[in-house]
Amino acid sequence: MLPVSLFDFDLPDELIARYPAERRDGSRMLVLDRRSGAFEIRPFTALPEYLTPGDALVCNNALVRRARMYGRKEGRPDGALFELLLLAPDTDGAWNVMLKPGKRATPGTRVQLLDAAGDLPSGGDFFTVLAKNPDNSYKIGFSDPRIENLEMRYGHIPLPPYLNRKDEPIDAERYQTVYAEVPGAVAAPTAGLHFTPEILETLRKKGVRQAALNLRVGAGTFLPVKTEYAEEHRMHSEHFDLNPAAAELVNATHRQGKKVLAVGTTTVRTLESCAAPDGTVTPREGDTRIFLYPPYRIRSVDMLLTNFHLPKSTLLMLICCFCDREKVLAAYRYAVEQKMRFYSYGDCMLLK
Repeated sequence: MLPVSLFDFDLPDELIARYPAERRDGSRMLVLDRRSGAFEIRPFTALPEYLTPGDALVCNNALVRRARMYGRKEGRPDGALFELLLLAPDTDGAWNVMLKPGKRATPGTRVQLLDAAGDLPSGGDFFTVLAKNPDNSYKIGFSDPRIENLEMRYGHIPLPPYLNRKDEPIDAERYQTVYAEVPGAVAAPTAGLHFTPEILETLRKKGVRQAALNLRVGAGTFLPVKTEYAEEHRMHSEHFDLNPAAAELVNATHRQGKKVLAVGTTTVRTLESCAAPDGTVTPREGDTRIFLYPPYRIRSVDMLLTNFHLPKSTLLMLICCFCDREKVLAAYRYAVEQKMRFYSYGDCMLLK
């Protein structure tokens, strides 16, 4: 049994980056040699120095939807405020959502949606609570089935709860990667937030091949691990699509003796969900609950770019499948000492 406490570390609250850096590529990058344990801090713009012609970069092209909405119980302009987070559509046109406060969300409750200013528009849209699901999410029906229209009128960028603030205009751009394409995620694949078109072009000119897969990052990515041992934690499910072109790039790169750089833990989870014991990946589309923790070893990638993760989180455990836990935590302690910025809008880490 693997104690979750082994993945704890002290993080001062002031190191949580609540806003993005002035420039996308303006972050610092802690480079960790996963064999020796040596590390150093470089600017993110130095990333191309660690790749050679023929290497491959694989990223997650998930597009974050305006998945958070607010409303008040119908007929109660001063009533309790409801907050919902879109999860996934149901087969009958309804939606599965997270809904707060749950104790007031009884079946039949109708909630009018609030506009961007927090007002109840006259004759506005609403949703009706249909049922509570076994996993404590809710099934609701919207008055307008065109979810894209509702997102534009009432939706907010679903910032992670640890940022402890509501979304602002800057988040509409900066909480998306520059290569975001496939809608459906409720959280950004944050390792990709550092890339600019210029850096991607620099990598292309250097001969680094690039491909995208898709994993619809779900709200479960923020769920804390509440069990004492990793084996007792139930992992959330996320939908993924590893297309044939991306799979072939990974396999061809390894056949040629070159390296695959995964941008973010969501990319790793997708590839490992499709990987054979020898690291060969097969194109697939489906749902995954894969939970990677030591002593599991990552098979499908050779380098990993990732942001700094929460203590005792499933994402930190995944990192420790790529590099020994003691080396990772030593690098994290150094990052704290050097006052690097943590979490979604923070600095990044390159494991090579």
